[in-house]
Amino acid sequence: MAIEIETNDGIRLIRMGGEASTQSFSEEFLPKITRAIDDGLSASDVKGIVLTGEGRFFSAGADIHAFQKSIDDGNAPELIRNLTGILHPLLIRIRTSPTVVIAALNGVSAGGGLGLALACDARIGTKNARMAASYAGMGLSPDGGTTWLLPRFVGETVARRFFFENQIWSGEEACSHGAIDLIVEEDALLATANEWATTWSSWGNHTKEATKHLLHVQSENEFETHLNHERTLIEAAGTTSAFKEGVKAFFEKRKPNFD
Repeated sequence: MAIEIETNDGIRLIRMGGEASTQSFSEEFLPKITRAIDDGLSASDVKGIVLTGEGRFFSAGADIHAFQKSIDDGNAPELIRNLTGILHPLLIRIRTSPTVVIAALNGVSAGGGLGLALACDARIGTKNARMAASYAGMGLSPDGGTTWLLPRFVGETVARRFFFENQIWSGEEACSHGAIDLIVEEDALLATANEWATTWSSWGNHTKEATKHLLHVQSENEFETHLNHERTLIEAAGTTSAFKEGVKAFFEKRKPNFD
C-alpha cells in the first residue's frame, strides 16, 4: 500500500511507502498524500501527526519521468503549476493548524519533500536521513517554501551555500546546522517522534494554534506571499532550456551543462 495510516491514543502515523515516498510529488501521489495529511489535520480525534517514509526515502520529491513527458508535450509550466497548487496550500495548513506535525525522517527528503519536512513542527531523523534541494541540478529554482523555511532554521549564510552548492546534508550535518532537531537510532525513530507528538499536542487547541501562528508570522515576508513568488519563478524555470538540459542529464547520468 502506498500510504499507510494508523491512529493510536490521538496520534496519527502517516507512512508514505513505495512510490508515495520515491515519487511523492507526482500527479498521482501528491493528492493522496495531501488528502491523508488533511484528514489528520481535520479529524477531531487526532491531536498530533507523525509523518514518515519508507526505506531509503522520506520523500524524494518530483517524478522526473513526468517532468520529461511534460517537456516532450510542451506543458511543463502547467504541470509545475498544478503540483505547486496542491503543495503550497498544504504547507500553509500544516504551519497554521493547531494539530502538531512531527516529521520522522527515515531517509532522503529532497525537492518538495524537503519543503514538506521543513514545514512540520519538528524533525527527528536517523543517521540515514539526508536533505537535498535538488532544484539546481534540474535547472529549476527552489520551491516548496524551502527558501523561506531553511534560512529560519540554519541562517541565511548556511542556506545560501546549501542551495548554490547543491549540497546534500547527512542527518548529522542537518542536525548540526539546525534543520533537524534530533538524531536517534533507527529503531527508536517512530517511538521518539510519537513521544514528541504526544507531549507537544497535550496543550489546549488555542495555545497550540496561537503559538504556531506567532512563530509563523514573525518574519517580514508572509509565508503565503513567499510561496506565490516561488511558484511564479519555478513555473518560469519550467520554460527554460536549462530545465530541459537538467532532466536530460539526470536520465543520462551525467553532470548537466548549463552553458
